[in-house]
Amino acid sequence: MKLRMGLIRKKANWSLEQFDSYWQHQHGPLAARAPKLREYWQNRVTDRLQRGIDFARGPWDFDGFSQLWLGDSEQADSAFADGEFAAALVADEAHFLGDLHIVTAQQDVVIPLPEKSERERLFKRMSILKRLPGTTEDDFRREWKTHGDLVRQMPGVSAYRQHVVLARERLKGHPCSYAELPMDGIVELWFKDTETLEAAFYSPNGRNTMAHAKTFLVEITAFHVDERRIV
Repeated sequence: MKLRMGLIRKKANWSLEQFDSYWQHQHGPLAARAPKLREYWQNRVTDRLQRGIDFARGPWDFDGFSQLWLGDSEQADSAFADGEFAAALVADEAHFLGDLHIVTAQQDVVIPLPEKSERERLFKRMSILKRLPGTTEDDFRREWKTHGDLVRQMPGVSAYRQHVVLARERLKGHPCSYAELPMDGIVELWFKDTETLEAAFYSPNGRNTMAHAKTFLVEITAFHVDERRIV
């Protein structure tokens, strides 16, 4: 399946409460009409602490991440590019969003998620990764796979998914270059709570994992999010 992710910022004059309510109750049902949509999740950002990692943050400051898993990619691309659905979506996004970037990603499930009842109790962190200058895209993907094996050895990690960025739209509907939207991957990590997260990264295996991260990453921009499923 194709994963389409929206990296979003609310309008400056909207409160976080107004933004979140509109995103869930008005925009959510509209976006849920996308053809070939298998799953749709919204991730509301609640803080931007780096917690347990010693990395520079990138320039990104988002209020939410949307995730849409789509079946037929050709039909999905067409639906988001033109037609009544696309026009309605763009008009609604202009109503409540101040900024919107789109990335298309390939997902790798490194540590599977637990059952729904347990998942709902977990602390979730999403992070945007940027590779070191001089590190190629192929180098990044190879090292990130090794990195996933190291994360498996960290204590207390409930689930872990990697999303390699394949295509970028700094302005929705307009494909752009890597230089215009320099992000290589997006991470999803779940823990029991913040204490478990910090203990995982400060453990010997956690320190080893982050030492490896410094060999191929220059930035990690972390966000704590509350997730909810729309479809």
